[in-house]
Amino acid sequence: MNVVFVSHPADRLEQYFGPRAVRALHAIAEVRYNANARELGTQELVDAARDCDAIIAYRQTPAPRALFAGLPKLAAFLRCAVDIRTVDIAAASEFGVLVTQASAGYVAAVTEWIVAMMVDLARGIAGYTRDYRQGSAPTPVMGRQLRGATLGVIGHGQIGSDLVRVALALGMDVLVNDPQPVPAQPGLQQVDLGTLLSGSDFVVCLAPANTDTDRLMNAEAFAAMKPQAFFINASRGELVDDAALLHALDRGQLAGCAVDVGRAPDQMPSPAVARHPRVLATPHIGGLTLPAIEHQALETVMQFSALKNGQLPPGAVNADRATRWQHWHEAVK
Repeated sequence: MNVVFVSHPADRLEQYFGPRAVRALHAIAEVRYNANARELGTQELVDAARDCDAIIAYRQTPAPRALFAGLPKLAAFLRCAVDIRTVDIAAASEFGVLVTQASAGYVAAVTEWIVAMMVDLARGIAGYTRDYRQGSAPTPVMGRQLRGATLGVIGHGQIGSDLVRVALALGMDVLVNDPQPVPAQPGLQQVDLGTLLSGSDFVVCLAPANTDTDRLMNAEAFAAMKPQAFFINASRGELVDDAALLHALDRGQLAGCAVDVGRAPDQMPSPAVARHPRVLATPHIGGLTLPAIEHQALETVMQFSALKNGQLPPGAVNADRATRWQHWHEAVK
């Protein structure tokens, strides 16, 4: 029987992997788990997974060179997430370990979160609810509606394109900034970043996190936004200069902000941003729906099953150098 180690902290396993994936994995492998309610350090993970053929890794589990060097039996490192930036792919390849990543099963969930935040920011729903619960009678304030407003989408990947589709259906005008050409459609314009910032009532950041987008939303970017526009970050915390964001909120340049990600550990919003009175903050739950979580967890199980059967699954990122998997498969046939 092949042995798989699941690195999810014990208190995150049910919510971020789920019982269906657990049952499916047990049907094809001997499964071992992280018994701690925290991430394991690299040496702890090496010790726990020493006899394992594969690791199914929680989204935050780092995989430095020392992990692959310390596990001579490991054939595959299966990331139960899209983001593999904390995986040393070169080192995995050096030791012949196959690395895979999951596909984005959370597109609809994140799009719905963004729409919910736009409605809340524009109508003050959370504030009214808070006032009523505290026993005070809130004063009605004129709201803003989505229909007829302009949405600026930075990044036209899977979530960005889905958000564009929904926004157009809601009657919004849409500006998109992306380095790749965006298919033309009524109500949509592809523009440079400056035009998007100055012309949008809502700016949603969905660009990928890389060296080119680090602190993309900085003091200059916030100053370029339309006065009293709203800013929403549903991508990665690295894209935003938190100090610049807070300054823009404090001086009234922005009417409000919503964040589901930030620079705190595990991509959580930073406390200074989250507690600001003009900010709606959620603890990285944009993609936390059962269909989204099961999609990625079950995909890692499928990937391991495919590897057992001698097939390279979708999501393999270094198949040409995965010599350990090739030898492992030959041994278990």
